[in-house]
Amino acid sequence: MDQVSGSSIGVFLIAAIIIIVLAIFLTFVPVMLWISALAAGVRVSIFTLVGMRLRRVTPRKVIAPLIKAEKAGLKLNTNLLESHYLAGGNVDRVVDALVAAHRANMELSFERCAAIDLAGRNVLEAVQMSVNPKVIETPFTAGVAIDGIEVKAKARITVRANIDRLVGGAGEETVIARVGEGIVSTIGSSETHSKVLENPDMISQTVLKKGLDAGTAFEILSIDIADVDIGKNIGAHLQTEQAEADKNIAQAKAEERRAMAVAQEQEMKARVEEMRAKVVEAEAEVPQAIAQALKDGNIGVMDYMNYNNIKADTDMRDAVGHINQNDEDEPDPES
Repeated sequence: MDQVSGSSIGVFLIAAIIIIVLAIFLTFVPVMLWISALAAGVRVSIFTLVGMRLRRVTPRKVIAPLIKAEKAGLKLNTNLLESHYLAGGNVDRVVDALVAAHRANMELSFERCAAIDLAGRNVLEAVQMSVNPKVIETPFTAGVAIDGIEVKAKARITVRANIDRLVGGAGEETVIARVGEGIVSTIGSSETHSKVLENPDMISQTVLKKGLDAGTAFEILSIDIADVDIGKNIGAHLQTEQAEADKNIAQAKAEERRAMAVAQEQEMKARVEEMRAKVVEAEAEVPQAIAQALKDGNIGVMDYMNYNNIKADTDMRDAVGHINQNDEDEPDPES
Protein backbone atom coordinates (compact mmCIF):
# COMPACT_ATOMS: atom_id res chain seq x y z
CA MET A 1 0.00 0.00 0.00
CA ASP A 2 2.77 2.38 0.92
CA GLN A 3 4.54 1.39 -2.28
CA VAL A 4 1.49 2.37 -4.37
CA SER A 5 1.16 5.73 -2.60
CA GLY A 6 4.84 6.51 -3.18
CA SER A 7 4.59 5.74 -6.90
CA SER A 8 1.49 8.00 -7.21
CA ILE A 9 3.33 10.91 -5.59
CA GLY A 10 6.28 10.36 -7.93
CA VAL A 11 4.02 10.45 -10.99
CA PHE A 12 2.36 13.63 -9.72
CA LEU A 13 5.71 15.36 -9.18
CA ILE A 14 6.92 14.34 -12.63
CA ALA A 15 3.71 15.66 -14.21
CA ALA A 16 4.01 18.93 -12.28
CA ILE A 17 7.61 19.36 -13.37
CA ILE A 18 6.68 18.69 -16.99
CA ILE A 19 3.85 21.26 -16.81
CA ILE A 20 6.17 23.88 -15.28
CA VAL A 21 8.84 23.25 -17.90
CA LEU A 22 6.27 23.53 -20.69
CA ALA A 23 4.89 26.76 -19.23
CA ILE A 24 8.37 28.30 -19.05
CA PHE A 25 9.15 27.09 -22.56
CA LEU A 26 5.92 28.49 -24.01
CA THR A 27 6.48 31.76 -22.19
CA PHE A 28 10.00 32.17 -23.51
CA VAL A 29 9.36 30.67 -26.94
CA PRO A 30 6.29 32.24 -28.67
CA VAL A 31 5.05 29.04 -30.29
CA MET A 32 1.56 30.43 -30.96
CA LEU A 33 3.02 33.49 -32.69
CA TRP A 34 5.22 31.18 -34.79
CA ILE A 35 2.17 29.13 -35.78
CA SER A 36 0.25 32.33 -36.69
CA ALA A 37 3.14 33.49 -38.88
CA LEU A 38 3.32 30.15 -40.67
CA ALA A 39 -0.45 30.21 -41.22
CA ALA A 40 -0.14 33.70 -42.76
CA GLY A 41 2.60 32.59 -45.13
CA VAL A 42 5.45 34.32 -43.29
CA ARG A 43 8.47 32.05 -43.09
CA VAL A 44 10.20 32.64 -39.79
CA SER A 45 12.05 30.07 -37.72
CA ILE A 46 11.44 29.40 -34.08
CA PHE A 47 15.10 30.18 -33.38
CA THR A 48 14.61 33.67 -34.82
CA LEU A 49 11.84 34.30 -32.30
CA VAL A 50 14.03 32.99 -29.49
CA GLY A 51 16.82 35.31 -30.66
CA MET A 52 14.42 38.25 -30.46
CA ARG A 53 13.70 37.34 -26.85
CA LEU A 54 17.41 37.27 -26.12
CA ARG A 55 17.88 40.69 -27.78
CA ARG A 56 15.05 42.13 -25.63
CA VAL A 57 12.76 42.56 -28.63
CA THR A 58 9.06 41.82 -28.26
CA PRO A 59 8.41 39.30 -31.06
CA ARG A 60 4.79 40.35 -31.50
CA LYS A 61 5.88 43.97 -32.20
CA VAL A 62 7.84 42.67 -35.19
CA ILE A 63 5.95 39.60 -36.43
CA ALA A 64 2.46 41.20 -36.42
CA PRO A 65 3.56 44.14 -38.70
CA LEU A 66 5.48 41.65 -40.86
CA ILE A 67 2.30 39.61 -41.36
CA LYS A 68 0.42 42.81 -42.24
CA ALA A 69 3.09 43.79 -44.80
CA GLU A 70 3.07 40.29 -46.32
CA LYS A 71 -0.69 40.38 -46.77
CA ALA A 72 -0.42 43.82 -48.42
CA GLY A 73 2.15 42.55 -50.93
CA LEU A 74 5.21 44.25 -49.40
CA LYS A 75 8.50 42.42 -49.21
CA LEU A 76 10.04 43.08 -45.79
CA ASN A 77 12.15 40.97 -43.48
CA THR A 78 12.55 40.62 -39.75
CA ASN A 79 16.00 42.24 -39.72
CA LEU A 80 14.66 45.58 -41.03
CA LEU A 81 11.74 45.66 -38.63
CA GLU A 82 13.82 44.48 -35.68
CA SER A 83 16.52 47.12 -36.29
CA HIS A 84 13.90 49.86 -36.45
CA TYR A 85 12.34 48.59 -33.22
CA LEU A 86 15.72 48.60 -31.47
CA ALA A 87 16.29 52.19 -32.70
CA GLY A 88 13.16 53.27 -30.85
CA GLY A 89 10.84 53.52 -33.85
CA ASN A 90 7.20 52.59 -34.17
CA VAL A 91 7.28 49.52 -36.40
CA ASP A 92 3.52 49.17 -36.67
CA ARG A 93 3.04 52.80 -37.78
CA VAL A 94 5.84 52.53 -40.34
CA VAL A 95 4.30 49.42 -41.88
CA ASP A 96 0.86 51.08 -41.94
CA ALA A 97 2.38 54.06 -43.75
CA LEU A 98 4.09 51.76 -46.29
CA VAL A 99 0.82 49.91 -46.90
CA ALA A 100 -1.06 53.21 -47.38
CA ALA A 101 1.61 54.52 -49.78
CA HIS A 102 1.60 51.23 -51.70
CA ARG A 103 -2.18 51.37 -52.10
CA ALA A 104 -1.96 55.00 -53.29
CA ASN A 105 0.81 54.16 -55.81
CA MET A 106 3.30 56.41 -53.99
CA GLU A 107 7.04 55.78 -54.14
CA LEU A 108 8.12 55.37 -50.51
CA SER A 109 10.93 53.09 -49.34
CA PHE A 110 11.21 51.50 -45.93
CA GLU A 111 14.44 53.38 -45.19
CA ARG A 112 12.82 56.74 -45.97
CA CYS A 113 9.76 55.89 -43.95
CA ALA A 114 11.85 54.71 -40.98
CA ALA A 115 13.95 57.91 -41.09
CA ILE A 116 10.80 60.05 -40.99
CA ASP A 117 9.47 58.05 -38.05
CA LEU A 118 12.73 58.33 -36.12
CA ALA A 119 12.75 62.09 -36.77
CA GLY A 120 9.60 62.36 -34.68
CA ARG A 121 7.12 62.86 -37.53
CA ASN A 122 3.91 60.91 -37.83
CA VAL A 123 4.72 59.20 -41.11
CA LEU A 124 1.27 57.60 -41.42
CA GLU A 125 -0.42 60.99 -41.06
CA ALA A 126 2.00 62.45 -43.61
CA VAL A 127 1.13 59.76 -46.17
CA GLN A 128 -2.57 60.29 -45.54
CA MET A 129 -2.08 64.06 -45.94
CA SER A 130 -0.28 63.49 -49.23
CA VAL A 131 -3.34 61.66 -50.54
CA ASN A 132 -5.94 63.82 -48.80
CA PRO A 133 -4.74 67.46 -48.39
CA LYS A 134 -5.29 69.14 -45.04
CA VAL A 135 -6.92 72.53 -44.42
CA ILE A 136 -5.22 74.76 -41.84
CA GLU A 137 -7.18 77.77 -40.56
CA THR A 138 -5.26 80.79 -39.34
CA PRO A 139 -6.48 83.05 -36.54
CA PHE A 140 -7.61 86.61 -37.29
CA THR A 141 -4.56 88.56 -38.44
CA ALA A 142 -4.71 92.35 -38.20
CA GLY A 143 -3.03 94.76 -40.61
CA VAL A 144 -3.26 98.53 -41.02
CA ALA A 145 -3.86 100.08 -44.44
CA ILE A 146 -2.17 103.30 -45.50
CA ASP A 147 -5.33 105.30 -44.63
CA GLY A 148 -4.93 104.18 -40.98
CA ILE A 149 -7.87 101.75 -40.82
CA GLU A 150 -7.23 98.33 -39.26
CA VAL A 151 -8.34 95.31 -41.31
CA LYS A 152 -8.58 91.80 -39.83
CA ALA A 153 -8.45 88.74 -42.09
CA LYS A 154 -8.71 84.99 -41.52
CA ALA A 155 -7.36 82.53 -44.10
CA ARG A 156 -7.76 78.83 -44.85
CA ILE A 157 -4.59 77.18 -46.13
CA THR A 158 -4.85 73.92 -48.09
CA VAL A 159 -1.60 72.01 -47.74
CA ARG A 160 -0.28 68.66 -48.84
CA ALA A 161 2.54 66.85 -47.07
CA ASN A 162 5.85 66.79 -48.92
CA ILE A 163 7.41 63.43 -48.07
CA ASP A 164 10.84 64.47 -49.33
CA ARG A 165 10.96 67.45 -46.93
CA LEU A 166 9.45 65.84 -43.84
CA VAL A 167 12.88 65.35 -42.29
CA GLY A 168 14.21 68.79 -41.39
CA GLY A 169 11.22 70.70 -42.79
CA ALA A 170 9.30 73.29 -40.78
CA GLY A 171 5.85 72.47 -39.42
CA GLU A 172 2.36 73.97 -39.46
CA GLU A 173 3.28 76.81 -37.07
CA THR A 174 5.81 78.15 -39.57
CA VAL A 175 3.29 78.04 -42.42
CA ILE A 176 0.69 79.89 -40.31
CA ALA A 177 3.25 82.50 -39.25
CA ARG A 178 4.39 83.11 -42.84
CA VAL A 179 0.83 83.43 -44.14
CA GLY A 180 0.04 85.86 -41.31
CA GLU A 181 3.10 87.91 -42.24
CA GLY A 182 1.96 87.97 -45.87
CA ILE A 183 -1.54 89.12 -44.85
CA VAL A 184 -0.12 91.98 -42.76
CA SER A 185 2.22 93.01 -45.59
CA THR A 186 -0.55 92.98 -48.22
CA ILE A 187 -2.97 94.98 -46.08
CA GLY A 188 -0.23 97.44 -45.13
CA SER A 189 0.61 98.13 -48.78
CA SER A 190 -3.03 98.89 -49.69
CA GLU A 191 -3.82 102.59 -50.06
CA THR A 192 -7.27 102.27 -48.48
CA HIS A 193 -9.05 99.61 -46.46
CA SER A 194 -11.94 99.66 -48.94
CA LYS A 195 -9.70 98.11 -51.62
CA VAL A 196 -9.05 95.14 -49.34
CA LEU A 197 -12.77 94.75 -48.66
CA GLU A 198 -13.65 95.03 -52.34
CA ASN A 199 -11.09 92.48 -53.48
CA PRO A 200 -9.94 90.17 -50.65
CA ASP A 201 -8.53 87.74 -53.24
CA MET A 202 -5.58 90.05 -53.74
CA ILE A 203 -4.38 88.96 -50.29
CA SER A 204 -4.31 85.28 -51.25
CA GLN A 205 -2.78 86.02 -54.66
CA THR A 206 -0.03 88.16 -53.15
CA VAL A 207 0.72 85.63 -50.41
CA LEU A 208 0.86 82.70 -52.85
CA LYS A 209 3.46 84.52 -54.97
CA LYS A 210 5.84 84.71 -52.00
CA GLY A 211 6.58 80.95 -52.00
CA LEU A 212 5.81 80.51 -48.35
CA ASP A 213 6.17 76.72 -48.42
CA ALA A 214 9.91 76.89 -49.05
CA GLY A 215 11.80 74.95 -46.38
CA THR A 216 8.63 73.49 -44.87
CA ALA A 217 7.29 69.94 -44.80
CA PHE A 218 4.24 70.98 -46.82
CA GLU A 219 3.24 72.11 -50.27
CA ILE A 220 0.70 74.95 -50.24
CA LEU A 221 -2.05 74.23 -52.75
CA SER A 222 -4.27 77.26 -52.12
CA ILE A 223 -4.87 80.13 -49.71
CA ASP A 224 -8.47 81.30 -49.37
CA ILE A 225 -9.64 84.28 -47.35
CA ALA A 226 -12.40 83.00 -45.07
CA ASP A 227 -13.39 86.26 -43.38
CA VAL A 228 -12.49 89.97 -43.47
CA ASP A 229 -13.46 92.45 -40.77
CA ILE A 230 -12.83 96.12 -39.98
CA GLY A 231 -11.02 96.99 -36.77
CA LYS A 232 -10.08 100.28 -35.13
CA ASN A 233 -9.11 103.55 -36.77
CA ILE A 234 -5.47 103.20 -35.84
CA GLY A 235 -4.46 106.40 -37.65
CA ALA A 236 -6.89 108.57 -35.69
CA HIS A 237 -5.96 106.79 -32.48
CA LEU A 238 -2.28 107.45 -33.08
CA GLN A 239 -2.96 111.10 -33.89
CA THR A 240 -4.99 111.45 -30.69
CA GLU A 241 -2.21 109.88 -28.66
CA GLN A 242 0.34 112.14 -30.35
CA ALA A 243 -1.76 115.24 -29.60
CA GLU A 244 -2.11 114.13 -25.98
CA ALA A 245 1.62 113.58 -25.77
CA ASP A 246 2.32 117.02 -27.27
CA LYS A 247 -0.09 118.59 -24.76
CA ASN A 248 1.64 116.86 -21.87
CA ILE A 249 5.02 118.02 -23.15
CA ALA A 250 3.77 121.61 -23.48
CA GLN A 251 2.31 121.49 -19.96
CA ALA A 252 5.57 120.13 -18.62
CA LYS A 253 7.56 122.89 -20.34
CA ALA A 254 5.13 125.56 -19.06
CA GLU A 255 5.43 124.17 -15.54
CA GLU A 256 9.20 124.23 -15.92
CA ARG A 257 9.12 127.89 -17.03
CA ARG A 258 6.77 128.79 -14.15
CA ALA A 259 9.08 127.09 -11.67
CA MET A 260 12.05 128.96 -13.11
CA ALA A 261 10.16 132.27 -12.84
CA VAL A 262 9.23 131.54 -9.22
CA ALA A 263 12.84 130.64 -8.48
CA GLN A 264 14.07 133.87 -10.10
CA GLU A 265 11.50 135.88 -8.13
CA GLN A 266 12.61 134.28 -4.90
CA GLU A 267 16.20 134.99 -5.83
CA MET A 268 15.40 138.66 -6.52
CA LYS A 269 13.56 138.97 -3.20
CA ALA A 270 16.54 137.47 -1.45
CA ARG A 271 18.84 139.98 -3.13
CA VAL A 272 16.55 142.91 -2.20
CA GLU A 273 16.46 141.75 1.41
CA GLU A 274 20.22 141.44 1.36
CA MET A 275 20.55 144.99 -0.02
CA ARG A 276 18.11 146.30 2.58
CA ALA A 277 20.13 144.65 5.30
CA LYS A 278 23.26 146.30 3.96
CA VAL A 279 21.49 149.74 3.84
CA VAL A 280 20.28 149.34 7.42
CA GLU A 281 23.77 148.32 8.44
CA ALA A 282 25.20 151.36 6.63
CA GLU A 283 22.61 153.70 8.22
CA ALA A 284 23.53 152.33 11.63
CA GLU A 285 27.13 153.29 10.99
CA VAL A 286 26.25 156.96 10.02
CA PRO A 287 25.80 158.28 13.60
CA GLN A 288 29.06 156.62 14.63
CA ALA A 289 30.83 158.20 11.67
CA ILE A 290 29.40 161.66 12.50
CA ALA A 291 30.43 161.33 16.15
CA GLN A 292 33.91 160.30 15.11
CA ALA A 293 34.08 163.27 12.68
CA LEU A 294 33.02 165.71 15.45
CA LYS A 295 35.55 164.17 17.78
CA ASP A 296 38.33 164.42 15.20
CA GLY A 297 37.32 168.01 14.29
CA ASN A 298 36.55 167.20 10.68
CA ILE A 299 33.10 168.83 10.97
CA GLY A 300 31.78 171.51 13.27
CA VAL A 301 28.57 171.91 15.23
CA MET A 302 27.07 174.13 12.54
CA ASP A 303 27.79 171.49 9.91
CA TYR A 304 26.04 168.92 12.03
CA MET A 305 23.02 171.26 12.48
CA ASN A 306 22.85 171.89 8.72
CA TYR A 307 22.93 168.11 8.15
CA ASN A 308 19.96 167.64 10.54
CA ASN A 309 18.04 170.48 8.85
CA ILE A 310 18.57 168.93 5.42
CA LYS A 311 17.50 165.52 6.73
CA ALA A 312 14.37 166.96 8.34
CA ASP A 313 13.51 168.86 5.16
CA THR A 314 13.93 165.64 3.14
CA ASP A 315 11.66 163.70 5.54
CA MET A 316 9.04 166.43 5.30
CA ARG A 317 9.11 166.38 1.51
CA ASP A 318 8.70 162.56 1.53
CA ALA A 319 5.73 162.82 3.89
CA VAL A 320 4.06 165.49 1.72
CA GLY A 321 4.65 163.32 -1.36
CA HIS A 322 2.98 160.30 0.27
CA ILE A 323 -0.03 162.42 1.28
CA ASN A 324 -0.51 163.74 -2.28
CA GLN A 325 -0.18 160.23 -3.69
CA ASN A 326 -2.89 158.94 -1.34
CA ASP A 327 -5.20 161.84 -2.33
CA GLU A 328 -4.80 160.96 -6.00
CA ASP A 329 -5.57 157.30 -5.37
CA GLU A 330 -8.84 158.01 -3.47
CA PRO A 331 -11.97 158.24 -5.78
CA ASP A 332 -13.77 161.57 -6.06
CA PRO A 333 -17.12 161.43 -4.15
CA GLU A 334 -18.79 163.84 -6.59
CA SER A 335 -17.94 161.60 -9.50
